[in-house]
Amino acid sequence: MAEVAVPALKSRVTDLTGTLAANETAQLEQRLAAFEARKGSQIAVLIVPTTQPETIEQYSIRVAEAWKLGRKGIDDGALLLIAKQDRTVRIEVGYGLEGVLPDALAKRIVDEVIVPEFKQGNFAGGIDAGIEQMMSVVEGEPLPPQARRGERAPSGNAVMDNIIPGEILFAVEAALNTWPLLRDQSARERAVEAFAQLRVWDTEYNNGVLIYLLLADRDVEIIADRGINSKVGSGEWEKICREMEEAFRLGQFESGVIAGIQGIGNHLQAHFPAERKGGENELSDRPVIL
Repeated sequence: MAEVAVPALKSRVTDLTGTLAANETAQLEQRLAAFEARKGSQIAVLIVPTTQPETIEQYSIRVAEAWKLGRKGIDDGALLLIAKQDRTVRIEVGYGLEGVLPDALAKRIVDEVIVPEFKQGNFAGGIDAGIEQMMSVVEGEPLPPQARRGERAPSGNAVMDNIIPGEILFAVEAALNTWPLLRDQSARERAVEAFAQLRVWDTEYNNGVLIYLLLADRDVEIIADRGINSKVGSGEWEKICREMEEAFRLGQFESGVIAGIQGIGNHLQAHFPAERKGGENELSDRPVIL
């Protein structure tokens, strides 16, 4: 899959998805132009369908390098990037703004201000509110305090990690050499593909985890969505994989699978501890045979 091309910078708001109406784009453009004239710092918005095969972080860096937002020599630009189909949002900040808009604040703006509006289908409102917060921070105004653990933030999203449980899907594939299109894939590549095909990414709060077992090779891969992956290091997932594989080598298939699920469950419980209020599991509890 080829990398997504970086569009030319022709305006402060670039929407390649048709999400924003013409008047909404014009209003955002006017606000950003007025802010740039007043403050000097430059903020731009880019909406793309997807950044795949790159992560949003990788793509945003390429956009920032191509667009060179902000004043020359000061590098005080910021990019609000939305990959609509991927359901990912990122604020990429130039060196000149890192002191006033560090990653921690940028993440809060995304999680507490922008994403809740997007979840309601209010894309223009989410972008507008996010831009407003970004400009306020650059102007020297602090963000509202974060909600204490267990409280609901005014945005309805800041403490979602404390009230929504995670999801696990277990998938098994006999071998990759049975289908010509799969023969050249590694287990990891196939697991990433299965993660997409089985829509493990499609949980409401991006907290789905796929356990992929390639039975012929006794190979285990864990693919975690960004909501939980941002909280659990890759080393922890790798540790669970290796422990499962060791159990399989000893012929302990059932206990190996159970231990792996419990290990992932412990991480999910730590970050998404409460019971879901109403509704069914978003991912099937039944093992999937690929």
